Amino acid sequence: MSVAESRRIVLFRHAKADWPQVNDHERPLADRGRMDAAEAGRRLADTDIPFDLALCSTATRTRETWKLAVHEFPHRPKTVYEERVYEASPGELIAVLNETPDDAQNVLLIGHNPGVQGLAEILSGSAEAEPRDRMSRRGFPTAAFAVLSFGGSWKTLEPGVATLLDYWAPSE
Repeated sequence: MSVAESRRIVLFRHAKADWPQVNDHERPLADRGRMDAAEAGRRLADTDIPFDLALCSTATRTRETWKLAVHEFPHRPKTVYEERVYEASPGELIAVLNETPDDAQNVLLIGHNPGVQGLAEILSGSAEAEPRDRMSRRGFPTAAFAVLSFGGSWKTLEPGVATLLDYWAPSE
């Protein structure tokens, strides 16, 4: 698989959530989260990655994040709301991604920490210096995303096979 044929995965943490008297799964976005989700959407659109598929947790805050972010995209990818992304570990997220059909070249996963950050860290066998340093300094705050690439089938996605290409997080 050539560089042009490599697959891209964007790991996107939901935006800042509010803490009303509801269960964790139903927590909505805070005002700041709504602004950050839209900004993240603009930044994701600027990557010019033609997403084929978005895998989104079923939690309210991830669904709201995705709705605001995708509004900024030039085209809307197929979206699958996946219960297994909610509170998933990095290993569980890999299992979900391993089921992705190979006709999907570029996938966006909208999820939660610590799973999303952990997945970005364990997938990155190598990294461009600048995004690695930014991610190391900032961690993975709400509305942050990491862009990774790898070659091969989704079934072969495993720790260490990807390259961290880019990282973005909203300003504090």
